[in-house]
Amino acid sequence: MLAATLMWSIAGVVTRHLEAARSFEVTFWRSLFNALALVVLLSWLRGPAALWRSVRTGGRALWLSALCWSVMYTNFMLALTLTTVANVLITMSLAPIFTALLARVALGHRMPAHTWGAVLLAGVGIAWMYGSQISAGDPRHLLGTLVALGVPLAAAANWTLLQHTAARSPGGAQQGDMLAAVMVGAALSAMATLAPALPFAASPHDLGLLGLLGVVQLAVPCLMAVSAARALSAPEASLLSLLEVVFGVAWAWLGAGEAPGVASLGGGALVLGALAANAALSIRRPAIG
Repeated sequence: MLAATLMWSIAGVVTRHLEAARSFEVTFWRSLFNALALVVLLSWLRGPAALWRSVRTGGRALWLSALCWSVMYTNFMLALTLTTVANVLITMSLAPIFTALLARVALGHRMPAHTWGAVLLAGVGIAWMYGSQISAGDPRHLLGTLVALGVPLAAAANWTLLQHTAARSPGGAQQGDMLAAVMVGAALSAMATLAPALPFAASPHDLGLLGLLGVVQLAVPCLMAVSAARALSAPEASLLSLLEVVFGVAWAWLGAGEAPGVASLGGGALVLGALAANAALSIRRPAIG
């Protein structure tokens, strides 16, 4: 999981070194390379026939999950082209908070007191970040942060959907179906961004970097994270995944000269502190659904 987190965290700094590709084109190429890589990797791991059978028989749950993945892929890269890496990653880290709230409403899961405290503290941190962007009068950064907000919302919906499906299915949801949804989601993201990405402007240098993002930054660590999830509890995985924010901001600072502002550092510290404390307390005292 730690290795997967390190690989995820390079998206921001790599994006900052693109020459000509922008906005929807960045998203299109990354999603396309990701989809192709997952087709190859999953065909190798499971066999082509088994892979496509899982797609055909996955039903509504698979396609709804794939739609959530598509939103995550698309919004993440679009947000990186609009605002800073710090703003995107900190906003994205809210996924555990949104997941807990949605699971409380949709599945009736109980939220312990420390999770409610984390919700409030993270809310203060996000308000700090958003408030600074509004007062600065830069609509581009505010728009980027709002676009990034779609990532944790889609992640929360996806997790809740998978939990609901697992509870209703004999033996629980199959991890293979989860991986097929990741692949289909990447394909949907590529198809949705193809038209607005035209005409293509990416240079060979850009295509190499976007291929790196699609394969090394996304496809491979997704498989690693699913494998690691078999041995880690959800709070443990959430705690480790927060390192993506720390690493990602550091790479962008060191590798692209993108220093985070005071509001991003202060608000981000509140958000990450709240999430880390909630995950640590959940490991010690698991919540009962």
